[in-house]
Amino acid sequence: MFFVRTASEGDLPKVSALLAETWHAAYDAIYGADKVSEITAQWHSVAALADRLKRKDSEFVVADDGKTLGGMAYAAMSKTEPMVAILQQLYVLPQYQRQGIGRDMFAELETCFPDAKVMRAEVEPQNAAAIAFYEAHGFERAGEASARVELPGMPALVYEKALG
Repeated sequence: MFFVRTASEGDLPKVSALLAETWHAAYDAIYGADKVSEITAQWHSVAALADRLKRKDSEFVVADDGKTLGGMAYAAMSKTEPMVAILQQLYVLPQYQRQGIGRDMFAELETCFPDAKVMRAEVEPQNAAAIAFYEAHGFERAGEASARVELPGMPALVYEKALG
C-alpha cells in the first residue's frame, strides 16, 4: 500500500528516475525517445527537482510504500494569478497506475492551497490517459495553452478545477 507524503531531498534521485520512466512510457510515441530523454535530463534532473522542493507556496508529494516511490506530484501557486494553483506534475509508474495512487496524491494537493480558488493543469493533447484522469477528478477543459509551463512551444490543453 502506498502512502502520500511530502517529498524530501533524499527522494529526488528516485523521483528523477520515476519521471524518466513515466515520461518514456507516456511520450516516446508522441515526441520520440531522444526528445523525451533530452527533456527528462533537463527538466527532471535532481537539481531541477531540488529547486521545486525549495519553492515557497508549493507542495511536492510522493507515493511511498516503504520500498518504492510509485508516484510523484508537484503543484505551486501561480506567480501571476493569486487565486490559482498550478498542478505542474502528477506521474505514477506504469505498473502502479489505476490503483488510486494518482487520486490520493491529487487529493492531498487539493488541500495544500487554501487561498486558491482554482487548480489548473496543462495536458498534452495526445495523452488520452491523462485527459481521462483529470476529467474523472473534476477538471474541465478551459482552453489551450499559448505558453506551456513544462514544454515551451509544445501544444497543451488547459484543464481547471474549482477548489474550496
